[in-house]
Amino acid sequence: MTTKTSSLIAPAGQGRPVLVAVAWPYANGMPHLGHIAGAYLPADIFARYHRMAGNRVLMVSGSDTHGTPITVRADADGVSPVEIVNRYHPEFLRIWDDLGISFDLFTSTMTDNHREVVQEVFTRLREAGYITPRETVQFFDPQAGRFLPDRYVVGSCPFCAYSEARGDQCENCGRTLDPDILLDPRSKITGALPEKRATTHFFLRLSSLADDLLAWLETRQGWRRHVMNWSLQFVKDGLHDRAITRDLDWGVPLPTDELGPGKRIYVWFEAVIGYLSASREWAARTGDPQAWRDWWQNPDAVSYYFVGKDNIPFHTVIWPAMLIGYGGLDLPTDVPANQYVTFGGAKASKSAGIGRGVREYLDRLQPDALRYSLATVLPEQNDTEITDADIIRRINDELIANWGNLVNRVMAQIGKRFDGRLPAAGELDGVHAELIASVDAGLARVGELIERVELRAALRAAMDISGEVNAYLYREEPWKTVKVDPDRAGHSLAVSIQAISGITTALAPFLPFTCLRLAEVLGISLDRWERQPVPAGTTLSWSGALFTKLEPDALS
Repeated sequence: MTTKTSSLIAPAGQGRPVLVAVAWPYANGMPHLGHIAGAYLPADIFARYHRMAGNRVLMVSGSDTHGTPITVRADADGVSPVEIVNRYHPEFLRIWDDLGISFDLFTSTMTDNHREVVQEVFTRLREAGYITPRETVQFFDPQAGRFLPDRYVVGSCPFCAYSEARGDQCENCGRTLDPDILLDPRSKITGALPEKRATTHFFLRLSSLADDLLAWLETRQGWRRHVMNWSLQFVKDGLHDRAITRDLDWGVPLPTDELGPGKRIYVWFEAVIGYLSASREWAARTGDPQAWRDWWQNPDAVSYYFVGKDNIPFHTVIWPAMLIGYGGLDLPTDVPANQYVTFGGAKASKSAGIGRGVREYLDRLQPDALRYSLATVLPEQNDTEITDADIIRRINDELIANWGNLVNRVMAQIGKRFDGRLPAAGELDGVHAELIASVDAGLARVGELIERVELRAALRAAMDISGEVNAYLYREEPWKTVKVDPDRAGHSLAVSIQAISGITTALAPFLPFTCLRLAEVLGISLDRWERQPVPAGTTLSWSGALFTKLEPDALS
């Protein structure tokens, strides 16, 4: 199996360690725009900014290969789970490359490294008394002759009455569930009424970790309101011990045969350990197997977990509880979980087939154009609706009309009137100095907003700077003044280029492909969060527009 490592590894000793931990997608189908807007694009914007700001970023994730969605898809296709994983994991890697999602490592839960780390965490929690065996009952399909994993049991949610709730979670209201509280349960395999049969499993004693967890949660500051409220209520409602093993033949094996054959560590327990196992795998690949500790055992390190709303309790309650029980590892600094993206009023869902796959959009749109349209509607505080018409409008009427046209207009004038060589700006005073000061202040503002994970506002702030420069150009009218006062026109265009340099930096986390192209023309680098002056006389070799305007039926 292939994995992806980027070359964006900061040298040791530079900046603050920033762990960017991103939700692990099930390798059972192609991601849709809801996945990208929900977790992957926000994480990438955040990571790219921190790299430019001089921090040491470690951005990790991977394919979740052991979830029951994998076996459900394998059963439906009549193939093995491994075949499903091998079909979709390489596609994930291609999508990340095509969309510019800059993982330092995107691996999978099927590696030997992951298995070893999961078993180590299990053993340590077991030795600490936080994992104990217990006889319980589990649903059994009498027609299929097998115990049913949670997702193989469907029924009505007892909280919202959604009729297709799964045994682990309701996709409608987002609550975590157990199969035995579903109303009118049935087997996803045969549709039969499942029976309850006795079996023995290991349980994570969340109840014994509740007090420490609540004390930690109450110290969190700056978290999104819906994340904090949901997490606190989840704990205050009472944490119940949860089974972390299942009667399966697909998953991470137990490091003990105490329960007998046919048991595996269940996915909800082992998948979150992937953040730690991926960090260790990345360290081993760098030649320094202990390097991961700088992101996990360092009081100066920070860690941000980018997930969707349905994953909040696993990352703000269960994973922190496991870390508390394990001891010696840093807990999440923030979990800036997004709300849902909706299509036609329905939540985007891979399992329900709602929302087109991202590959369909990448085949029709420039990656930065797609990134822009999604970044403008990131569901940071509320569910947001996306339509194809809205995507086209945002690209044409905002991205191109504002930023794209600014760059093309200035470059075209310099090419036509000054043979492509940047005129001298001279001493800046008056409105010219005010413009550059506004660009610098705007760049600082964009950085502050990204650090607070207010990414939509950060993008608006960057585009506002572009709007200011457009307004400056319309007042200066260098395309007119060049005919009577070439020096004045050259001055205006030179000032505009200095402003564009700053905006290129501000937009680089959002639009990495086109900003890199523009940076190369300007002769600046994107390795620092500051406006870089472009020297007079620089040859600005420019051909073609940054973006292609879309026809109304471009996504039909």
